[in-house]
Amino acid sequence: MGLFDKLRNEFIDIIEWTDTTSDTIVWKFPRYQNEIKQGAQLTVRESQVAVFMNEGKIADIFPAGRYVLTTQNLPILATLQGWKYGFNSPYKADVFFVSLRQFTNQKWGTKNPVMLRDAEFGPLRIRAFGSYAFKIKAADVFLKEVAATNPEFTVDGINEQLRNLAVSRGMDAIAEQHIPVLDLAAKYDEVSNIITEKIRPEFNELGLELTKFLIENISLPPEVEAALDKRSSMGIVGNLGAYAQFQAANAMEKSAENPGSGGLAGAGLGLGMGAAMMGQVGNVFQPNQFNPQTGASGTQAAPAAGAVPPPLPAAVAFHVAIEGKQAGPFELDQLRQLATAGNFNANTLVWKAGMAAWAAAGTVPELAPVLATVPPPLP
Repeated sequence: MGLFDKLRNEFIDIIEWTDTTSDTIVWKFPRYQNEIKQGAQLTVRESQVAVFMNEGKIADIFPAGRYVLTTQNLPILATLQGWKYGFNSPYKADVFFVSLRQFTNQKWGTKNPVMLRDAEFGPLRIRAFGSYAFKIKAADVFLKEVAATNPEFTVDGINEQLRNLAVSRGMDAIAEQHIPVLDLAAKYDEVSNIITEKIRPEFNELGLELTKFLIENISLPPEVEAALDKRSSMGIVGNLGAYAQFQAANAMEKSAENPGSGGLAGAGLGLGMGAAMMGQVGNVFQPNQFNPQTGASGTQAAPAAGAVPPPLPAAVAFHVAIEGKQAGPFELDQLRQLATAGNFNANTLVWKAGMAAWAAAGTVPELAPVLATVPPPLP
């Protein structure tokens, strides 16, 4: 650098920052020996503030606008420099421009699955990811707490810290709400608002403002999702017998449409195969049976029709009106006990499945054996 260039660059006349990036938060204005000329012009654009720092201490902060720098509009800096009489000599100061724009589409996500306890499925591991946006709320706080004296500070310098903060506090918020996993997808907005309110104070401590927090997806491990898919498929199929009949009907229809396949004969074969398949399915779900002769247990084929006795008939049970309140149902042996205790007689109202309305016990033939055990009233 020649002598002329040195003298020309000795004093700064114009101070400004034309930001051509999308991720720069703080930018330090470069100058020769930090000397600024009295009367220099400072231009601060919208979404910026200019911070003057003297010997590591923040002096003055200028919002958007155009300024002619003098000791009169640098009150704090003038005090720090000791300009009691308004010296017009050049002065030294660090000038930092801080961007106030929103930094959008910042990604967050869980590096490893997070363990949660679900009311329906028990312990589960989930993953979550989304995006957030932030901006500078207090430039002086951000410079003190984060950027310090770095000549250039970008989003990458703090993104990892903010992402970890979002994941840690976000998963805590989800766990505290006890929302079933299957209902989370319907409550992304609600959970996002909860997480925003939880982590916003910690952003403020860094001089930042969290302007948006979005959950894009909460997922389960692949094996758990596969199990849920099978469960959903079973729910859609419903009654296996009806499903087999539906499949057999489709086979008959297709066979009738294709004469070369044997027509109705092929359809009958398909129907027979469907019935046989249902028989096999029924056998699979037969409970394990114990063989007293061999001492072995296992899944046995269904016995032929008529080879086993039919199930015992269900016991008759009646609902009883006792002291104006419905009780029961009671089987006949229980009604005998009530009768012996004096809580059941011919005038007691009773009802069972199949009866149109409540009726006195004495009018129900099935209760005659029970009432016969009731002794007559004392003379």
